[in-house]
This record gives sequence, structure tokens and C-alpha cells, in this order.
Amino acid sequence: MPNAIRFHAHGGPEVLRLEGVTVGAPGPGEARVRHTAIGLNFIDTYHRTGLYAVDGLPSGIGMEAAGVIEALGDGVTDLAVGQRVAYASGPLGAYAEVRVIRADRLVPIPDGVSDEVAAAALLKGMTVEYLVRRTYPVKRGETVLWHAAAGGVGLLAMQWLAHLGATVIGTASTDDKAALARAHGADHVIVYTREDFVARVRELTGGAGVPVVYDSVGKTTFRGSLACLRPRGLYVGFGNASGKPEPFDVTELARLGSLYMTRPTLMTYTASRAELLASARALFDVIASGAVDVEVRQRFALADAAEAHRALEARETMGSSVLVP
Repeated sequence: MPNAIRFHAHGGPEVLRLEGVTVGAPGPGEARVRHTAIGLNFIDTYHRTGLYAVDGLPSGIGMEAAGVIEALGDGVTDLAVGQRVAYASGPLGAYAEVRVIRADRLVPIPDGVSDEVAAAALLKGMTVEYLVRRTYPVKRGETVLWHAAAGGVGLLAMQWLAHLGATVIGTASTDDKAALARAHGADHVIVYTREDFVARVRELTGGAGVPVVYDSVGKTTFRGSLACLRPRGLYVGFGNASGKPEPFDVTELARLGSLYMTRPTLMTYTASRAELLASARALFDVIASGAVDVEVRQRFALADAAEAHRALEARETMGSSVLVP
């Protein structure tokens, strides 16, 4: 019987349990995949704590993995048994040795990309793709602000933005993380635990502010991020690592310069199979070109998922992490 991580109640990392599960044959339009590497993402902690709603408990957890197709259900014609694939979408259940999932959510892994890299990069990399190419298409020569520049998404973003020719201002919590972000393409890194990031951004931009802020931190950076924007600038909130921002009076957007705000999600930007494949292709292309290098910096056994969550929430990880089944 294969194993999977499940939780029966919301709470801290201790609620995660390794349990034996029954995995049946795939139905029409489905595939059974044996995982070789599983992506660890901050959104997983939101599901565990209940910050993001879960459809019933007990529940599996995890949205990203890579592996090999063991069996296909009726009607699946564009994939094959034995093919290497990855995915980065719901329903929850990626923290598992084997699972059944909708085949139209699977992305073929190209030659030259390892399963670990695919599992570490797909969710984070497609997130960067839609943020910098579609939510706000960053142009060569523009200056942007990216919070949590040394995180898993952040390190991919630093490289991709440098590839696009942008000037990148990143924030990080420690000098070590700041150095890591610089090594991956950030032009300026503000250690926000001892520097006023708003004042520093204004200084770096000659008082003008930036056209876009990418913020996955949330509560502790929200107000300051708005203050970093130039008139008609865009605040892109795509995570809540420090908690959800306090309730906000939208008339403040007018006072601060007719600002815009959006709260995008990867699921919306990859809703159709065509969008999913195009986003994954763009990611694998920049990896293959060498413009983006994916480093798996932490590995945890599947059974140690609780330990992985503790490390993630304590900001002890840098870059990408995977669970190994």
C-alpha cells in the first residue's frame, strides 16, 4: 500500500501524518502517476492551517510533483505510460508516493530537465511566468520591487527579470539571503529587518517609485509596498507569508496616486490546457537556455513533511525544496 501525507484537522506542522492509502485505477481522462519528487511550497502551509479553504477533512496536501505515468484512463490520447510528467495544480494530494490525477493537468517533462528540477520549479516558475509576462508585462529598463527575493519563487524571479532586462530591487530578511538574491540577478537588495524599504526604494528611484511591486509577504509589507509605487502603479499581492493584510479603504488608492491592485492566482492563469502548456513551455525554455538555473537547496524525506513545514515557516529555507518519496 503506498503512503501519503494527510491531515485530519487544521493546525501546526504536527497535524501532518504519513498514512497508507489505496490508489485505484485511473478513470476516464485520468492518469496514475508514481512520484519521484514532490515540490514544497508556502501555499501548502496555508492549506494545512486553514488560511485557504480545503474541501473536507481528512485531506491530502500538496499541489506539485513530478513522476512517471503508470496507467492511463480512457480518452487520454496525448500522454503515454512510462512518460515523465509534472503538475502544479489541485486537487490537493501531491505529498504521496502514487496518486491519480486529471491527465489534462499533466505537463510532459522535456529531455534535459530532471524530475527534481521539474518538481521544484513548475509551480514557482509558472508563477513567475504569469506575474512578469502577463499580470504586469515587465519591459526592458523598468525598475521593479520584489519582496522575499531569496525565496523559492524569488530566486527564479530574480533570474527571469534580469533576463528581461529589468532593474530589480529585492527585499530579504538577512545578509545571507540578500547575498543569495544578488547572486541570482538582483541589482539592489534591501535587508528589511534593519532598513526602511520604502525610503530605500524612493532613494534608488530618485523619488519616483516603481511601476509594480510583487508581494508574497502580505501583512507586514502591504502598506509600505503601496508607498513604493509611482502614480498609477500596480500592487501585485500573490501570497500572505506574514498573514493577510488588514482591511483596507480603497479610497487610499486615489490618495496615493490612482494606484491599481490585483490578487492573481496561478490556477486562474493556467485554467485552460493551452494556457498551462504555454506557461510550462516558457518556463522550460528559459531553463534550457540557461537564463534561469533551478537549484534544489533542501531535500526532505516524504515522512519528514512536518519538519519541512517547520523549516519553511521559520524562514530557514532558501530557494527551492523538494520532498523525496
